[in-house]
Amino acid sequence: MKPNTQWLAGVSLAGLLASSLFTPLLRAAEAPAAWLLAKQNSAIHRFSTLFTAQDMRNHLASGPGLDQAVAWCKQTGVTQVYLETFRDGYQAERPVLVQARDRFTRDGFLVSGCVTPTQVGKPSTGWKPAISCYTDGPTQERIRQIFEFTAGLFDRIMIDDFWFTDCACAECEAARQAKRVHVGDHTYPVAGNSWTDYRCELMVRVSQERVIGPARAVNPQARLIIKFPQWYDRFQERGYDVIRETADFDQIWVGTETRDYQDKQWGGTVQYEAYFIMRWLGGIGGAKCGGGWYDWLGTTEKTYLEQARQTILAGARESMLFCYGGLQHNTGPNNITALRAQLPELFATAQQISRRQARGIAAYKPAGSPGGAEARIFDFVGMLGLPLLPCHKFPADAPAAFFSIHAAQDPALVEQLARFIQEGKPVLVTDGLATKLAGEVALDATNVQVLPVRGDPPAILQLPAEKLDRLRSTLLPPFQTTFQAPSRVALYLFTGGGWVIENFNDREVETTFNGRPVAIPARGWKYAWE
Repeated sequence: MKPNTQWLAGVSLAGLLASSLFTPLLRAAEAPAAWLLAKQNSAIHRFSTLFTAQDMRNHLASGPGLDQAVAWCKQTGVTQVYLETFRDGYQAERPVLVQARDRFTRDGFLVSGCVTPTQVGKPSTGWKPAISCYTDGPTQERIRQIFEFTAGLFDRIMIDDFWFTDCACAECEAARQAKRVHVGDHTYPVAGNSWTDYRCELMVRVSQERVIGPARAVNPQARLIIKFPQWYDRFQERGYDVIRETADFDQIWVGTETRDYQDKQWGGTVQYEAYFIMRWLGGIGGAKCGGGWYDWLGTTEKTYLEQARQTILAGARESMLFCYGGLQHNTGPNNITALRAQLPELFATAQQISRRQARGIAAYKPAGSPGGAEARIFDFVGMLGLPLLPCHKFPADAPAAFFSIHAAQDPALVEQLARFIQEGKPVLVTDGLATKLAGEVALDATNVQVLPVRGDPPAILQLPAEKLDRLRSTLLPPFQTTFQAPSRVALYLFTGGGWVIENFNDREVETTFNGRPVAIPARGWKYAWE
């Protein structure tokens, strides 16, 4: 029997809501259609938004402001809100927070808290004025006060992605050299005297003793979420220990705000990065990995929707639209209009992703591994139509794999890679890793290809289609897949015969998938679930 292929691209909100599937719901309530659709799909995927501490003051301190915010959320399909208690040195007023919390709860929303730890106490010598010196005792105490205050209001608290330090003041330097972290009355040894060693130990201990512990002492039901930012190659430099912090916190979130690659102020991040980092951290966090967070900055309607798609394709269970106040200005209103129109398609895609596993070429990045001259290489490789399956442990059982200089962080790499190659599986290595392994691993095997990065990852986007087709022709056979396409076209494979092709070019492109021609519109996608 021929598989039932469902082509969903281009479904309109009006068309779906006019169908008999939603008629009973529409007759049963006068709520916005997007709200009903979102409620129906909330067990699979939900959209949320954040009201910053400043939004609390500027938008939610009055009855009319609350009315407007509730209506906007329902019209956007938002079913969860995060109310922020602190940002940029400002703490929102408790009565305003309580009033907003109770109003949103009465209106059927899930309500959580949030803290953005910027401009807290002693400034860092690095990123001023936002980031703090957490070696400083009074700064540690101020953090404790902020989280105790927040835990007194909310059972679930997210920390925005400024929970790091880059300080190198005299106090930090002395502690680093002594290989000791001091938090309150406790002193902890540090494994080495590098800034990475010191900062990771410091942020783990401050998290335990000045965030998680105090919050739970005030509210035993408190659950703490750490949101990791995008710069996964530099986590360790600024004190993000993703393994230990994922173990300590109740949940992790992921920054998926790729924005517009060409934007002069906010650009430089290709769209695939959102997918890669969400899948990579998802592999580390497992069930703890909650959602992705993206914003309107440096976006058009098309690039805003690309952020939404990547977040859902990567398996996120929630999409945070940052933030309410910002989305009322500049490109925000147009972005939200575009998102509202695509909600049926996004929810339908989330339904499919939720019941499938991603398939692809294992992309090995050990936790804490620096990228060096190949920083963020995974993002660019994913733009070449090579379906990647990110992993933080050596993928011994994978049918095909990609290895960059990041893999050199693994002390057992030589032995493991040699065995992988001997098994005859397709392997792609960067020229940087090939140089590093010269004389240690035989990379002249017929199943090994070397990717010419030459220390410039963005440059591989210029590889001609013929070269890309050759790469795919050797790496995709284990997945019973063939694919021909130009650069800046991504391929995603899923169990059950599901596939997605997304075109990040500003022109329509012709692709061939499993021998079948598939035209993909400019900045659009097509997919099938068999």
